[in-house]
Amino acid sequence: QSNWLARLVFPEPVRELRIEVDLVAELSVINPFDFFLEPHAQQWPFAYDDAVLERELAPYRVVLPATPKLAHYVEATSRSSRSTIYFLVELNQRIYEDVSYLIRLEPGVQTPEETLTKASGSCRDSAWLLVQVMRHLGLAARFVSGYLIQLTADVKALDGPSGPTADFTDLHAWCEVYLPGAGWVGLDPTS
Repeated sequence: QSNWLARLVFPEPVRELRIEVDLVAELSVINPFDFFLEPHAQQWPFAYDDAVLERELAPYRVVLPATPKLAHYVEATSRSSRSTIYFLVELNQRIYEDVSYLIRLEPGVQTPEETLTKASGSCRDSAWLLVQVMRHLGLAARFVSGYLIQLTADVKALDGPSGPTADFTDLHAWCEVYLPGAGWVGLDPTS
């Protein structure tokens, strides 16, 4: 899966384990929609058409049982033919509008049913809901966690919000969907 792995073996008990990470990152503005899709995937709905790809994507297509609210949410999703990108943006925006974001310090992830019942959840809850909705629609989707890094703008915005007043980092979760031609594309239903 192209992950970098390290394994530490301690033959004797240790009193302390300290890991120090130093990172230099080059930041640049990118267009998140700067990718091409295979011709058969440009319009929603589409099917993955490669047997090898089907096998590799199988773990990312496993669905939870269609509980009542989840089933209704999936069923209410339009299957009309349109641009795949527009469809994904609409679906992401729908969850953004239907689920209020809140900071939830309890461990674990809510079930999609719980998130839809409460109409609220943390980033991980909204991301897991989006993963399951996409999977029920036949798309390969995966849950991703990492960091949200928001830096203050070098120049104030002429119109609209300027962003954070101080640099900010926090744990974050989002969803990725596999699109033929583009690969894994991230979607964040909390923003």
